[in-house]
Amino acid sequence: MSKRREFMRGAAIGALAFTIGGVDVLLTPRAARAQGATLRLLKPDEVETLEALGETLVPGARAAGIAQFIDSQISVPPEEALLEARILNVRPPFADFYRAALGAVERSSLAQGGRRFARLAGNEQRDFVNLMRQNRIEGWQGPAGAFVYFVLRSDAVDVVYGTLDGYAALGIPYMPHIAPLKRW
Repeated sequence: MSKRREFMRGAAIGALAFTIGGVDVLLTPRAARAQGATLRLLKPDEVETLEALGETLVPGARAAGIAQFIDSQISVPPEEALLEARILNVRPPFADFYRAALGAVERSSLAQGGRRFARLAGNEQRDFVNLMRQNRIEGWQGPAGAFVYFVLRSDAVDVVYGTLDGYAALGIPYMPHIAPLKRW
């Protein structure tokens, strides 16, 4: 099978390029997380924050591979990225936006409660996200909290529900001729 045909077949099921053991393979973000895919740009503390934030925004985002998805997409040419940031015309490189957003979450969490976001209890994370959504976190420094909320929530929804597995979890039959997957 040609590489292009293999890529297109993978894309139809939500597969993206990831590196496992030094080899590039097509996997869903969920499978990439489960198999320990090498992250290209995100640092471990950013991954921890992103996974906790994604899980707070859309339960299941961590297991669905939110960090792997975003890391993969900030690593490709901007015109190929499947990120909400691209759709909303965030200026590339997209890694700058995600790093600024995650940094703002961490700084604000530390300033408010003396703990990193991922270390907050679930109800504290939800309260923090609710304030972020309303742009009501004092001393917030970074992209607007409501915008960060919208972008990351959209990415989390895509990674959890914008796949064949997501459609199945919702009990929605996938009929590509009627409703193609949102972006992948």
